[in-house]
Amino acid sequence: MKFSFRPNEGAFYELFTRAAQNLVKGTELLNELALPGVEVQSVSERLTEVEHDSDQITHDLYKKINSTFITPFDREDIYRLGSLLDDVMDHLEAVGNLLYLYGLTQLPSLPREMHELVNVLDQQARLTAEAMPRLKGLKDLEDYWIECNRLENDGDQAYRMLLVRLFSGEYDALTVLKMKEVADELEAACDAFEHVANTVETIAVKES
Repeated sequence: MKFSFRPNEGAFYELFTRAAQNLVKGTELLNELALPGVEVQSVSERLTEVEHDSDQITHDLYKKINSTFITPFDREDIYRLGSLLDDVMDHLEAVGNLLYLYGLTQLPSLPREMHELVNVLDQQARLTAEAMPRLKGLKDLEDYWIECNRLENDGDQAYRMLLVRLFSGEYDALTVLKMKEVADELEAACDAFEHVANTVETIAVKES
């Protein structure tokens, strides 16, 4: 393995940016599931392709860390940020796959609160994708992590209201179990975005 003693900063930030851009692709695909006449299997398969690309980006990031003597900031923080970005994508893929495998998109309509959660995720993804290129200069990031945390609170509220809806008697027991699993993945994705933002805040504070 070629070993570098000087940090190639651009490579690390490029990988973070690509990983975040994949999250935008992921939430865009989840939004497609709300469209009439959508080919659900196709959306699920495209989500899996994006998730595989994110896995490769994470692998490339780890290889870059291990072959670089001096990293642009704490290597543990680089590992953590890369891992957390990958975690978000895993949850997004799980949502799409579960909706397809459980046949939930065949219902007359998905709960409004589920769409609200996807909308929160879409906003978090776009914020994250916009923030990653700014990580290099560690400037103008505070608004990002504050807004991402606020959106996570919106997601928590939508999740709680979704649970109320699911257990209201509107759906049969089996459908409730299926949608509860999807809801848990949506909520986990919101939390994972917040963890990414908190890690960016930690990096900014340590490096300032």
